[in-house]
Amino acid sequence: MIPFDLRSPSTGNALKADAPHALRDAETGERWPVIDGIPYLRVGRAALVERVLAHLDAGELDEALCALLADQDDWWTGPAADPAGILSLIKARRTATLRDAVAGLGWGRVGDYFLHRWSDPTFLAGLALLEAHWNEPICVFEFACGIGHYLRELARRGCKVAGADVVFAKLWVARHWVVGEKAQLVCFDAGSPHWPLPGAPVDLVVCHDAFYFLDDKPQTLDCLRQTAGDDGWLAISHIHNRDCPGFSAGRAVTADEVAELFPDALVYDDAELTRALIEARAPVPHEPGDLRACEAFSLVAGPGMRPAPRSVVDGLTLPKAGTALRLNPLYAPEGADYAIHWPSERYEAEYAARATYPPRSPGPEHLTFPGEIDAPETGRARVREFVDLPERW
Repeated sequence: MIPFDLRSPSTGNALKADAPHALRDAETGERWPVIDGIPYLRVGRAALVERVLAHLDAGELDEALCALLADQDDWWTGPAADPAGILSLIKARRTATLRDAVAGLGWGRVGDYFLHRWSDPTFLAGLALLEAHWNEPICVFEFACGIGHYLRELARRGCKVAGADVVFAKLWVARHWVVGEKAQLVCFDAGSPHWPLPGAPVDLVVCHDAFYFLDDKPQTLDCLRQTAGDDGWLAISHIHNRDCPGFSAGRAVTADEVAELFPDALVYDDAELTRALIEARAPVPHEPGDLRACEAFSLVAGPGMRPAPRSVVDGLTLPKAGTALRLNPLYAPEGADYAIHWPSERYEAEYAARATYPPRSPGPEHLTFPGEIDAPETGRARVREFVDLPERW
């Protein structure tokens, strides 16, 4: 565990344990719920916090958990989750699959992205960015970590990991299906009056496919830099370019804004990072002004980053030798082999043109990763024809 010194997001005061299911503001007595080791520190949710704490104090864990799992971020446009479906998932969480979890939480098309993120090109770009500048960090914090796709990869490389997200349900899914018990997870808003994790001892701070959502980007960036400290570094990928409209919501930025926010950064076209991974070479950074036509920016910044990118050959971008791989679940049997079947028209529109995996595969459904860089199976894993999925995917 990373020894975070948690602070109240509303007062900035230290938070101390108050029974197994709550934290208390040491000065004001204000309380915040904790379920499955995940503190819920969202501001502007006073009624929800009060209701959840009442359930917890009464020993009604499932009811408290159901209330938090129904909470969403302000960008959510889908229907509210069915409480009966959430309760069924809670009861079955030890045997349910990740697909069951996504369905029970009512995530719809967002769930499609989470289930197949292990092979989407933006996820690969983030892995390539990290590997190109890897310097053996010990402690890593991911802001807006979702259900923990990157945390899983980092933890399996020996890093101590922590993650934060504004949606408690995503962290809960990370805990039970993706990352496990050792990751430290915290739910809070980027726009809280006080950053709940001041002065955290972290070597690397990452934020993937989420920075463009932030309202006050300079303030949050300042907090992330403080979390990285004087010797750490930042890796931020897939920041949408406002001059090149894409599919996602959020508040995209321009190349000029990237240059202003990150004067010390090495900046990449997100798509260049994916190509570098597939071609097993070093990605090429550019001046932000040269990337005005790219769909999304990625960058590294801070004193701890590598001064130049290295080739993306192994490390985070490939599994360890002996790992059991599965045929990418986007493939379905068709004729004598397998063909891509997209989960939705939107998913196809966003990723089909940039997919790294072939449209058809001869299979098999399972193989073991050999570990040799030149092995045929390595190439198939590199393009994500075969993927390393969680055990209960």
